[in-house]
Amino acid sequence: MEVNPNSQQSTGTSATPNTLGNVQRPGEYLRHIRLAQKRELADVSKALNMPVKTLEALEGDEYKSLPEATFIKGYYRAYAKFLNVDASAIIQRFDEIYANDTGLLPNHALKDSPIKIMGKLPGSNSDRNKKWLKRILIAIVVIVVGSLVVVGLQKWAAKKQPAQANPQSNMQVLSVDPNAASTSDQLDLKFSQPTSVNIVDSTGKVLATGRQSEDLSLKGVSPFQVRLDDASVVTLSLNNETIPLGPYTVNGKADFRLSR
Repeated sequence: MEVNPNSQQSTGTSATPNTLGNVQRPGEYLRHIRLAQKRELADVSKALNMPVKTLEALEGDEYKSLPEATFIKGYYRAYAKFLNVDASAIIQRFDEIYANDTGLLPNHALKDSPIKIMGKLPGSNSDRNKKWLKRILIAIVVIVVGSLVVVGLQKWAAKKQPAQANPQSNMQVLSVDPNAASTSDQLDLKFSQPTSVNIVDSTGKVLATGRQSEDLSLKGVSPFQVRLDDASVVTLSLNNETIPLGPYTVNGKADFRLSR
């Protein structure tokens, strides 16, 4: 039978083991120290913030009930420090018997361990920073290119605008009979912007019709039938007398008869 030289003997002595015996296991040794110091497992559990079941497994050297060897060593160091004993001999003895108990090296993770060592996270901090920097640069390039496209479109539209602002007039101006000049009236129209007009004199002659942007000077027999699509852009005078268009304007359009 194997005898533990550091265990309490049947002689009734209560000597506390000061060192780890040659054949004593780490958990057994710590259990004897705890009992010698008259400490309860519940008190140790509270002080180390460690479950009682974990402490029981440590004291029973039940390694397959515990996490991998790295964690077990950490538990032993914390427990030894709490009991104020040297942890180096405990860790050394653990390394010696761990392989015999489990068939694994002390730095190997147990297959059924409740705690698994996580693999290396994909990408270091440097790699993640590079990825974010790349994304930021791509976003900046996209914004710059988009801005250039918008500016280019605005410039192109600005170049096209003058041509649209001054379209060629499709105004049809009909000349009147020169022999009737002595009995005709003069109608002058000035435009600040292009608009459609339709002007007919009392004889039924169409003096002007269609969209117009250039000033007109028309002769005909009053009264005139006048229609303006946008009266606000037209200045009208009859025989050199300015005619206010406000009284004849409804919703921007003017449609009225004008006589001298």
